[in-house]
Amino acid sequence: MQTNSGAAEPEGPAVLVTADEKDPAVAIVTLNRPRKRNSLTVEVKEALLEALQRVGSDAAVRAVVLTGTGKSFCVGQDLGEHVESLRGDASTSFDTVEKHYNPIVRAIATMPKPVVCAINGGAVGAGLGFALACDLRVAAEGTTFATAFAAIGLTADSGLSASLVHSLGAARATELLLLGESFDAQQALASGLVRAVVPAEEVLGAGLELARRLAAGPTLAYAEIKKAVAIGAVSSLDTVLANEGEGQARLGVTRDHREAVEAFLEKRTPVFEGR
Repeated sequence: MQTNSGAAEPEGPAVLVTADEKDPAVAIVTLNRPRKRNSLTVEVKEALLEALQRVGSDAAVRAVVLTGTGKSFCVGQDLGEHVESLRGDASTSFDTVEKHYNPIVRAIATMPKPVVCAINGGAVGAGLGFALACDLRVAAEGTTFATAFAAIGLTADSGLSASLVHSLGAARATELLLLGESFDAQQALASGLVRAVVPAEEVLGAGLELARRLAAGPTLAYAEIKKAVAIGAVSSLDTVLANEGEGQARLGVTRDHREAVEAFLEKRTPVFEGR
């Protein structure tokens, strides 16, 4: 699930934020600890949260790709750092869940723009949680997924007890969490967890292709769709219908909606501005 941190190995910033060369409206957030399989130290978690908040609030960014460097996307908590925490004050060792993991998942899931995960390799534990918090996913061939929490005497975090149930159903989610059995990219594809499986060298390009398509679309509508799906997954029909009605009312006065209707009548492709 995780790797020991060992001696510090300089690799540059813990998280990179760059703009897509072909479309600057697409931001790329990259976990950058490849020698440790992008395992999560406090430094990485803080940098990732800051990066997600930054691109999420940047009006110039209309879609985001989350990925990693090296052969793994993210294998979860760095156990070397975690052991040091347990040897200190064990009562505070899991403050990181509320301080880091929960805000990271919220930042991804509630970001008012689409987030595509280009899963370049292993996604384990919190790494799997981060991937499933994204809106769309593509995976590299040979990628391995696993929960792995029970193996070290823990329950799920990073939203997995919800995202796995919503994606796979309660029975399969329970099985994965209790047994910790891994599954591969093709199994993830068959179950709908990922949209496509591509060669490793093509995974970032596949993620960027999706993000560019979304960046050219009606960003405000995408934000409402994300909200509607999140509410629909856990709410009563009356709540769902009320939220949908409110969302349509908000979108009905946007420039993008008016442009789409005019474009339809004029038999041309609409140009969305995210307004």
